[in-house]
Amino acid sequence: MSIAWALLLLRVIVGVTLIGHGTQKAFGWFGGPGYAKLQQGFRAQGYRPVQLWTGLVILGEVGGGLSLVFGLLTPLGAAGALGAMVMAVKMHWSKGFFSAKGGFEYPLALAAMSVAVGLAGAGAYSLDALLGITLPQPLFAILALAAIIVDVIGMLITRSAAATSQSGKAHAA
Repeated sequence: MSIAWALLLLRVIVGVTLIGHGTQKAFGWFGGPGYAKLQQGFRAQGYRPVQLWTGLVILGEVGGGLSLVFGLLTPLGAAGALGAMVMAVKMHWSKGFFSAKGGFEYPLALAAMSVAVGLAGAGAYSLDALLGITLPQPLFAILALAAIIVDVIGMLITRSAAATSQSGKAHAA
C-alpha cells in the first residue's frame, strides 16, 4: 500500500509543478512570459516552425502534468513531460548544473521523476486504475523514445539555424 501512496505523491507534485510551469508559458500566469514572449524566445533560438515547438512544450508541461496528477493515460503524460523537460535541460545547459545560476538541475530532476512514473505506472490511486486502463508496459519506452527523437530534431533545427546565421554574418562582413 505504501508504493501506491508514494506514486500518488510523486505524480501529484510533479504534475502540479509541470502545470504551473506550462501555464506560465501559455498564459503568463505566476510571473511567466506568456505565449507571445515564449514564441519570441524560441524564434530567437532558431526553432522553426515556432508555433509547433512552443505548442509542444506547453502541451508536454500542461497536458503531461494533468495526466500525471490524475493518473490518466499515464505513459503518454509521462512521455510528454519527459519531452518538455529534455528541451528545458537543453535550454539551461549552457548555464551549468545548478539552478542558482540558471542551470539544468531542476528540469533534469523533473525529467527523472517523469521517467520513474512512466516506468512504474500510475499506481492504485489513479484514474487509470479506477477505469481499468492498462496500457502495454513497453508503451512508455516507445513514447519516451519518440519524445526524445522530437527533441533531437528540434536541437538539430536550432543548430542548423545558428550555423546559417553565422554563415550569413561571415558573408556580410
